[in-house]
Amino acid sequence: MDNINALKWRYATKKFDNEKLLPPQKIEVLKNAFNLTATSYGLQPIKLVVVQDKTLQEKLVLFSMNQKQIATASHVLIICIEEGVDKEFIEKYFNLVHRIRATPKEILSPFKDFLIGDFEKKPVDEIKLWATNQAYLALGTLMTVCATEAIDACPMEGFEPENYDKLLGLDEMNLRSVLVLPVGYRAEDDVFSEFKKVRRSLSDVIIEIPPSAK
Repeated sequence: MDNINALKWRYATKKFDNEKLLPPQKIEVLKNAFNLTATSYGLQPIKLVVVQDKTLQEKLVLFSMNQKQIATASHVLIICIEEGVDKEFIEKYFNLVHRIRATPKEILSPFKDFLIGDFEKKPVDEIKLWATNQAYLALGTLMTVCATEAIDACPMEGFEPENYDKLLGLDEMNLRSVLVLPVGYRAEDDVFSEFKKVRRSLSDVIIEIPPSAK
């Protein structure tokens, strides 16, 4: 599908086909898409947890407002933020830049030092909000790639992060779950797949500023 038709095809899947699993190559595409998503400063303060375990998925339903998509999906993707974006985290990123691009450290140091100083001044809650914004960027990337790959998905904010973190051991990894994306293939009897999209007209959402006449 071309991009626009793919986006028209996608919808927030309410019922997955419990018998259909995404092939490994599709999951690899999603993993790579997550890793390639844009993030502020390129710091990637996010991680992706991939769950494919029906017993565990059933347990997660209890902490997902009883939304059955969690249980019937092929896989459940959980986008998490890193708890500690600090000097060590930033230095690790710039060491990676140096290793991959061979950029001299003396060239990287001024921006690295700026970021370290800037983040040291930020309150913890502000850093968490910043990191959460990066998670939403990743969610947008994943949803678009799902559409172009004909993978059904249902983005979710309605879940209990603390219980997810405890059940999956995320707190022990200094991670906090912020978004959930069950993926798989829609059930044939999911009536929501037939609903027409309700969107405002382009003229109502797009503002075009033409070149100024000279």
